[in-house]
Amino acid sequence: MAVPVPGLGLLTYNRPRGVAEPARGARVVVPLGSRSVVGCVVDPSAVAPDDTELRELTRVIDTEAFLPAEVVDLALWVAEYYACGPGDVLTMAMPPAARDGGGAFKLRTRAFMADGSAALPPVRGARRRALLERLAEVPGGLLLTELAADGFGPAVVRAAAAAGYVRLAEEIDERDPFAGADHHWAASSASGQIDGPRPLTSEQQSAFEVLTERARMRTFRTVLLHGVTGSGKTEVYLRLARQVMADRRQVLVLVPEIALTPALAGLFRQEFGERVAVQHSGLSAGERHDQWHRIRQGAVDIVVGTRSAVFAPLTSIGLIVVDEEHESSYKQEETPRYHARDVAVVRGRMAGALVVLATATPSVETATNAERGRYELVTLSTRVLDRPLAEVRLVDMRHEIATTGLETALSRPLIEAIERRLGEGEQSLVLLNRRGFATVVFCRTCAASLECPHCSVTLTYHRAARRMRCHYCNYAAHVPRACGECGGTLLEQAGVGTERLEADLRERFPAARIARVDRDTIRRKGAITRVLSAVARGDIDILVGTQMIAKGHDFPAVTLVGVVAADVGLGLPDFRASERTFQLLTQVVGRAGRGEKPGEAIVQTLYPQHYSVQAAARQDYAAFYEHEMEFRRTMQYPPVVAMVNVVVRHRQMEQAMGDAADLVARLRPHAAGVRILGPAPAALARLKDECRAQFFLKGRSRRVMREAIGVALAARPELRKRTVVDIDPVSVV
Repeated sequence: MAVPVPGLGLLTYNRPRGVAEPARGARVVVPLGSRSVVGCVVDPSAVAPDDTELRELTRVIDTEAFLPAEVVDLALWVAEYYACGPGDVLTMAMPPAARDGGGAFKLRTRAFMADGSAALPPVRGARRRALLERLAEVPGGLLLTELAADGFGPAVVRAAAAAGYVRLAEEIDERDPFAGADHHWAASSASGQIDGPRPLTSEQQSAFEVLTERARMRTFRTVLLHGVTGSGKTEVYLRLARQVMADRRQVLVLVPEIALTPALAGLFRQEFGERVAVQHSGLSAGERHDQWHRIRQGAVDIVVGTRSAVFAPLTSIGLIVVDEEHESSYKQEETPRYHARDVAVVRGRMAGALVVLATATPSVETATNAERGRYELVTLSTRVLDRPLAEVRLVDMRHEIATTGLETALSRPLIEAIERRLGEGEQSLVLLNRRGFATVVFCRTCAASLECPHCSVTLTYHRAARRMRCHYCNYAAHVPRACGECGGTLLEQAGVGTERLEADLRERFPAARIARVDRDTIRRKGAITRVLSAVARGDIDILVGTQMIAKGHDFPAVTLVGVVAADVGLGLPDFRASERTFQLLTQVVGRAGRGEKPGEAIVQTLYPQHYSVQAAARQDYAAFYEHEMEFRRTMQYPPVVAMVNVVVRHRQMEQAMGDAADLVARLRPHAAGVRILGPAPAALARLKDECRAQFFLKGRSRRVMREAIGVALAARPELRKRTVVDIDPVSVV
């Protein structure tokens, strides 16, 4: 039995007499301590040792499997690999409403002419006669809501039913996330066209043939589809999905962010109709419930979703596509800390399916697997219709500031380029991967900055909300009248976020139609779709945003991309900082020039000579990979070695450091061949009122490192709830 308690292993319970035996994957209610929880059956035939006193399960929710065997097997692998409890994973694999034993379909009532009602004595009452005449026009019946719109209220209908003239039936009212969606935009955004499929280029055709052959083998294979931005990767795996479906197998498509889901899901929906379902956290609980059950019942051939969709209850997968496989958002940053890309590969192996990892900027790990022959490499080196890649110009902001004497977010070349696009009726996209109006509020008298009282970070000022906000714990406060350190009243704002960048652009280009996409502007359901639809229609001249606008979108009228503070991530104490910078710049530059007119990108940076910036400007992945791997080999970072990040939390830093040191001492005898770095205070030393001590393990064997950590925590079980074990970390801050 797996129960939703972090880090807890499998438990065994007795089944009371007279209670039906639940199947593997069924939900049951079991006692745990003084409370009851919903668990998932892993092994119905498990037997405990004779001298073990077992508690009895309380109630069987499902006698049949709720989670299919394929998902249970995958969840158990994830629990072992990522050193977490199996209940953590199995619970997450369920739709939210089902995790506490709940979840129900929404019902609606349909009215029909009752059998033989035409032969009944003459109907009394004009309203009732009119009702029956209306129902006689529609053999398939009408919903009560439809009848109400026609003037027949529920009381009239139910009275007619009581008299035997009308038959009422309840049916499932499926909550459809596609209802009201802008499919025209979705299709055009994802594929660049809406008038049917384009002829494939020779490279696309070659890639399609190779992938089709691999899929028809019905054996596990992983392929890296490395295609430059605009090379038509989406069209390739759209056609591949049709081939897989023709072989009566199912397709799973993962996207890194909710913002990309509408475009890709809409395209698949346009091609394959109602056999497509979506799964992501942006859906309502009811929509997620209904979509999940459609998948479980076999009413779906294709699932499109974000990382949690890797656990979708499909039972005959033939193809898994991981779109933009390099994206860090595939890694979950809370328990269970799995990486959906890697879990997708394992699911493909279990299902005997083809796994396609698609991107213009492969992660270093994926590129290394391809280089070593573990993954097959298929390349698309040119854009569709031989359109050229955007011409990239680097602007050295040190020289710009020295020349103008102004601390400006917008360089003169970028301003002039935007003016030209506005004059020519073309669109511009401006990226700044930092939201808010000002990144810091500081005192001019003593230079103290205003920090979050719960985290060791400065507060970001959001002018629209008139609040300073912490982007880690969401603490918010008004800007004080005086400095808390010295009492000075000269408080100023510094740094630029997307909110301020939008304001600056509006001031400089008052006639331009400007929109912004970041977490602050897309909180409401459908907001991202509305903005991107407006861009696709040509109703927006300048789109400002964070990395959400940097990948996946295909807007032919965007001919200019501007990047403000291109190197904002290079200063982070993270060995992946250069990789992320290269990927972000390459992806966003690739948004320009995807239509008939050529594109231009202007990249503002303080470090124009940095190898990640230079390689991105040339769209030269090979040069970046060679330089980056030299760095990784020298410093012994993944993928040269495997890595585990361990963080110990406590209210007091001294205690956190002491506990972390004790764990290191206890695991060291069991960690042969493992290098241990730390402990030391984490780069983000305090988060949500907890101090954080951190140490790293580097080695060739993840199993050895997991087991060593497991031994140490077994000796200090009280530390489990305060210790984060992150296998293959994506972020080490």
